[in-house]
Amino acid sequence: MPVSPSALTAAYDRLTSALPGLRVQELPPGAAQPDGGGWITAASLTGPGEAMDAFLAWDDAQIRRDHGTRARPDVTASFGLHRYAWPVCLLITVPWLLLRRVPRLPVTHVSYDRTVPDLAMGRLAVRAAGFACLPGDPAAVLPGARVVADEEALRAEVRAAVAGHLEPVLAAFGPRMRRRGRALWGMATDEVVEGLWYVAGLLGEEERATAELKRLLPGATLPFVGSAGFRELSTPSGARLATRDRASCCMFYTLHPEDTCATCPRTCDADRIVKLTARTAA
Repeated sequence: MPVSPSALTAAYDRLTSALPGLRVQELPPGAAQPDGGGWITAASLTGPGEAMDAFLAWDDAQIRRDHGTRARPDVTASFGLHRYAWPVCLLITVPWLLLRRVPRLPVTHVSYDRTVPDLAMGRLAVRAAGFACLPGDPAAVLPGARVVADEEALRAEVRAAVAGHLEPVLAAFGPRMRRRGRALWGMATDEVVEGLWYVAGLLGEEERATAELKRLLPGATLPFVGSAGFRELSTPSGARLATRDRASCCMFYTLHPEDTCATCPRTCDADRIVKLTARTAA
C-alpha cells in the first residue's frame, strides 16, 4: 500500500538538515522511479546491462581526480558499493531512530543521482512499500502502516528491511569486488552502524544511537556479521574515546597505506587514540 509521506518526512528532513550534501525526495503514490538524466534505479544495478559499468565509471573518475591514481577494479567496486549503501541504509535506520518507524524499500523503490553539482552525496528518490511501527504510534492509522508488538520486533524489521534491499545489490557487486558471503555482509554491517553513528552525532543523538545499534546488532543476527562492535579506549590522560571495530575493510589503504581510518581492522589502538584525539581537537 502506498505510504503517506507524513509517516517518514520528518525523519528525512532531519537527515537532510544534518547532511546538506544529501537530499531525499519522497515520491507520491503511483509515481515512477526516476531513471536517466543522472538518475539510476537501484533495480538496474542488480540486473544485466550497462548500469553497473556506468555507476562504477563515476567512482573510477572520482578516485583518479581526488587521489591522482587509478584504483584496482575491485577497490573501485568496493568504493562504489559504500557510496551507495551508506546513504541508502540511512533511509531505513534514521526513521527507526527518530520516529520508531521502519520503511520497507525494495530495490524497485529507490533511485539515486550522484551528478548534482551542489550535493556532495547526491539525491535519493524513494517510495516506501509500507512501514512498521509500534502500538500507540499516531502513524499506525496511516496508509501502509503495520503495527508490530514491541521494540525487539521493530529491530527485526530494521534488519529485514536492510537485508531485503541489500541482498540483490550485494549479489551484483560481489563478483566485481572479489568478495562473497560473509565478507559482503560484513560490509553491510559496517554501512548500517557507521552511517547511523555518524549522522546521530550530527543530530546530538550519538549516545542513544550507540545504545540502539548495540541492541540492533548484538551478534548472531544473520545475515549480518558480528555485533555493532563499539568499545572505548583510554588516553594517557584518562579520557575515554568511543571507537568500534569494523567487520570489513574499506580498502582505502590500497590508495594511501599510511592513512587508515580510526575503526579499520588495520589500525592499532595507539594509532586510533592519536586519530580520535586529533579529530576531537579539530
